[in-house]
Amino acid sequence: MTVSSPSVLIAGGGFTGLFAALQLSRLGCELPVTLIDQSPRFVFKPLLYDLLSGEVEADMAWPRYDDLLSDTSVRFVCNSIQQVDLLNRQVVLSDGSGYAYDYLVLGLGGTAGYFGIPGAQDNTFKFRQADDALALGRHLQQCLQRAAQSPTGAERAAQLTVTLVGAGPSGIELAATLADLLPQWYDRFDGDSCDIEIIVLQRNGEILEGVRSEQLREIARAALGNRRIAVDLRLDAEVQAVEPGRLYYYQDGANHIIETETVIWTAGNSLHPLIQSLPVAQRDRRGRLRTEPTLQLPEYPEVFAGGDCAVMAARPWPATAQVAYQQGMAIASNLALMSKGKPPEPIDISLRGTLLKLGMETGAAELYNRFEVKGYPGHLIRHATYLSLLPTPVRNLKVGAEWITDEVFKQVLDA
Repeated sequence: MTVSSPSVLIAGGGFTGLFAALQLSRLGCELPVTLIDQSPRFVFKPLLYDLLSGEVEADMAWPRYDDLLSDTSVRFVCNSIQQVDLLNRQVVLSDGSGYAYDYLVLGLGGTAGYFGIPGAQDNTFKFRQADDALALGRHLQQCLQRAAQSPTGAERAAQLTVTLVGAGPSGIELAATLADLLPQWYDRFDGDSCDIEIIVLQRNGEILEGVRSEQLREIARAALGNRRIAVDLRLDAEVQAVEPGRLYYYQDGANHIIETETVIWTAGNSLHPLIQSLPVAQRDRRGRLRTEPTLQLPEYPEVFAGGDCAVMAARPWPATAQVAYQQGMAIASNLALMSKGKPPEPIDISLRGTLLKLGMETGAAELYNRFEVKGYPGHLIRHATYLSLLPTPVRNLKVGAEWITDEVFKQVLDA
């Protein structure tokens, strides 16, 4: 096995990993940096809904790492990581090659969590990667076309029924987007959009669990009912099983069946298997790695962790893109300090608020825990904020996004 020795090895090219790599380059850090990810493309997950709806181009939501890192000294390796050996400070890839490290950044994202529900993994669509969004779009258009060519009946109704499992931010944003998008697509086949049904199942009685603002939840509920298709939100509904064309759930003391050709799973996350296998004792109840305020692992101070796989014991931040990218930048700053013999510093996260997509060109934003903005202004804030974060060479888009964000924020704060 051939072993090379970059000083900084970044495992996973999500928000934490990519922004750590970019920031290390910007800081002029002299440590050699290698970023490893199994995909050749970065997935800007907050824009997957916009990619599905056609509101952004694929190269904005799904750019290539080679392009993003072209002006840096970061080496990108497209491969799957098979083993992380913390004791010997080495990572082994699927082709048998190995990379030693002086410092390791763990940014391995989670996987879909199916909670052992029969048929859930095999008979549902995920919505985590750009490929998932594109595959879902193709499937839905095929369903609409078949429905338009079919006589009335149960088979046609199943083609026009979309069921989402999970009413967290991902499920709510996707349901709201589809409630505006599917009628547009069905119009092309001269179909009646009133026949389309979108159902969201949530196992407990609250949507957007983890979002602090009750007013934001009320805005989301109202938006779901005010789309071209009103979304049918079913709370305290526990999914029992999923079969091809059929979903079983329990609600209000009775068993129910939904005949549907499309079930989308947005119900939760599971830790990456590699993170689960690490010999690290200090974890939270979900198995995430506990870190120091510097984002180092207490048991392995040469290892940093951020994003879905980690939680800071002193202050558990939400698992969102705006947290993960700041974690990546903070890790880079600490690595730069340590390379000069200086101690790392505690991370300082600055959150603008919660951003939600609630339909085509409709959004909601909770700003600094003080203001809630909805409708088209909320869409502008969300869209521009994420565009301004894009690690993309298309500078004019970033400049425009920053200008829009600043203008909208100024209007809100001055109101």
